Amino acid sequence: METEQIAEGFQFRLRGGGAGGMGNVRTVEACNVKSHSACVGRDNIKCMLANARSLNNKMGELEVIAYTKQYDIIGITETWWDETHDWAVNLNGYTLFRRDRKHKKGGGVCLYVNQDLKPNITQLESDEGNVESLWVNISLGNKQGSQLLVGICYKPPNTDNDEEEQLLEQIRKAADHGSTLIIGDFNYPDINWDSGTSNSAKGIRFLNILNDTFMSQLVETPTREDNCLDLVITNNVDLFSNINVKEQLGNSDHNMVTFEINSKKHIHKGHAKIYNFKKANFIKIKEALNVIDWQKLFHGKNTEDKWNIFKLTLEKYTSQYIPLVNKYKRNRLKPMWLSRKVTKEMKSKKKAFKVFKSDKSEAFYKAYRVANKACKNAIRWAKLDNEKEIAKESKTNPKRFFRYINSKKPKSENVGSLKSESGLLLTEDQDKAEILNDYFSSVFIKEKPITGDMKFINKNLLTQSDWLTQDKVLQKLNNVNVNKATGPDGIHPRVLRELCVEICKPLLLIFQDSFISGIVPEDWRKADVVPIFKKGLKFVPGNYRPMSLTSVAGKVFEGLLRDNIQEFIGRYNVIGKNQHGFMKHRSCQTNLITFYEEVSRSIDQGVAVDVIYLDFAKAFDTVPHKRLLFKLRKNGLDENTCSWIENWLKDRVQRVVINGTFSRWTPVVSGVPQGSVIGPILFNLFINYLEIGIESHVSVFADDTKLGKEIQCEQDVTSLQRDLDRLGDWALKWQMKFNLDKCKVMHFGVKNTQAIYTLNGTELGKSKQEKDLGIIIDFKLSNNVQCQTAAAKASKVLACIKRGVHSRDENIILPLYKSMVRPHLEYAV
Repeated sequence: METEQIAEGFQFRLRGGGAGGMGNVRTVEACNVKSHSACVGRDNIKCMLANARSLNNKMGELEVIAYTKQYDIIGITETWWDETHDWAVNLNGYTLFRRDRKHKKGGGVCLYVNQDLKPNITQLESDEGNVESLWVNISLGNKQGSQLLVGICYKPPNTDNDEEEQLLEQIRKAADHGSTLIIGDFNYPDINWDSGTSNSAKGIRFLNILNDTFMSQLVETPTREDNCLDLVITNNVDLFSNINVKEQLGNSDHNMVTFEINSKKHIHKGHAKIYNFKKANFIKIKEALNVIDWQKLFHGKNTEDKWNIFKLTLEKYTSQYIPLVNKYKRNRLKPMWLSRKVTKEMKSKKKAFKVFKSDKSEAFYKAYRVANKACKNAIRWAKLDNEKEIAKESKTNPKRFFRYINSKKPKSENVGSLKSESGLLLTEDQDKAEILNDYFSSVFIKEKPITGDMKFINKNLLTQSDWLTQDKVLQKLNNVNVNKATGPDGIHPRVLRELCVEICKPLLLIFQDSFISGIVPEDWRKADVVPIFKKGLKFVPGNYRPMSLTSVAGKVFEGLLRDNIQEFIGRYNVIGKNQHGFMKHRSCQTNLITFYEEVSRSIDQGVAVDVIYLDFAKAFDTVPHKRLLFKLRKNGLDENTCSWIENWLKDRVQRVVINGTFSRWTPVVSGVPQGSVIGPILFNLFINYLEIGIESHVSVFADDTKLGKEIQCEQDVTSLQRDLDRLGDWALKWQMKFNLDKCKVMHFGVKNTQAIYTLNGTELGKSKQEKDLGIIIDFKLSNNVQCQTAAAKASKVLACIKRGVHSRDENIILPLYKSMVRPHLEYAV
């Protein structure tokens, strides 16, 4: 036996050959792997691998294992999940990555990764392929920027040659990524890992790949009966230690494999802290605020100074009477159903397995199976008892009920790795925040000068009234949602609501002064932008949209101003009847009914109809400010309102926030902030009068616009094309752009001539099916596809409820059905 030095950090024990002539395959002795005791410690990254053979009925046990053992990486093969398995699959403190088997039952893999390891999905596999694998980069604590590529694979026994070749190609690619860990069930029972030999061509092929890529396999004892199927493979042996084969997960026929990565965890140690409201003393804060003479304190100060005095005063007392806790604490919450009985049975199961492992007799195996079954039953009854208790309190304590249900729902994923324009994969939060900030800023437009025909004298139809009073400020503060995020000013919404009586007067003074002077505090013109994934590839920055988190106190004033503008709009019918978005007594449903009622009536009469579906590109982000203000004045808003909005839009800045990491501040030169209170109504006023001069039927919901016209002769086609040209001219004048790839034509009616239409010189594509405000419309006006889709969504939710909720108590199931199933069936009905 000899030792071969392959490269720095790689040492392998070579053993004699055997059948298959593969004597040079590198395998590693278990004793050698366990010898790195200097690296072992509680800070090591703990890992677990299990073949579940359906994780659906084993999630309870997995929850207990994750909580008690504090594993950092949990790999599962054969999850047997599909698209209906969205509920009750998350573990607290972990990011879940999954790849389900396509078009067939069974199979599938997933990885649960401790959020402290900053996991990011990596595209080694093709989404079109059938290989069941996924790859994730994690951050190691050894040094700055140190990464480990973790892959999990499941290769079914009957894998065909093409799929096996795809898997082997992924292993080749993974080896080029530096330190790599590959785990999973590879189903090579014929490989003898002691000798590094195989009796099958596929086994020899796999061993050759490991040899060519300098990979080593670390598991040396059987994981299913007498076969070693569940493997731990790496190209950096020194990084791993304590490889052990454990008991089975539930009633799986595979044993679990555990091991450690000799690296400290890369834990966020940011200074961000949050309020501990459980220990807050609001009585003391109220007493302190009640003795303040705000009139005297504000005397002679401008709006900005008044706001800063108010903010600093509030910060003084909140910091004194509300303690802070670290924001980035471990989120390994104890399962609320975990009982002593479950803990006891889990220990008994583990003990029974150790006895069986030492003496593999039939009696000890039966004892282990009995212990395993007792453990499963204990978990089931513990969950049922917990849900019964929740059901009893569902009417008196609805918060507990919905908190439990929300814990079952799919969690929104953090922003993963992003690709720069040069193709560089960005994994650090700072880099991701900066590239998204650059993208969000790139969509802003530089406004052209307003031409002479746009100059307008304000009608001043919106007159001053009693809309800004202390009672109304108090009402808004009392309705603040305490679960919303804090804005850049750092004032928590719960603080505003708890102290609503004490702070309504100083806020009223600030609001009144701001409105009259037109001065908007700097804090109200800042936004922390949260990236929201839309669809497509998750590593493309363009597939995210910005959601602005602004000052909550500023939003209170926006809400008061919005109410006043809406009252004015309703009184004078300022916005046309064709606009259904963000309008009282109008909705998606009214938009769909009024438009398609006319379309169906024409078709019933044997008349063809052409409908143009239009889509504005980045509509809310590209609204030009000067043109918006012109529209506000033209719609009749008074000068104080227009002046305040002008200053609210002026010198705005934003930054992107990812996991508490901020990008630099960048100016916002166009658009209305998505997430603001008055943004939607400002957009409505901007797009108002869009239909002037249009002969066709126009229907609008915010920026979603459609044109419809009966087509009985060539003149009708010409008329509809003329309307499209007018809309193109309107967009050019007001500096809005159509997303021509998403603008489509749908031809209704048997006798339709299928005319061709253009917009800004580009021929519009034809469509036989469009999703219009959430409803699938086809060219026959058939509702079959929509009904099937709605039923499928409802069935999926029902399946999730069935799998995620053990109780069948009416007090639990009925509210879930009403709130989560029926809306899919009743939408737009």
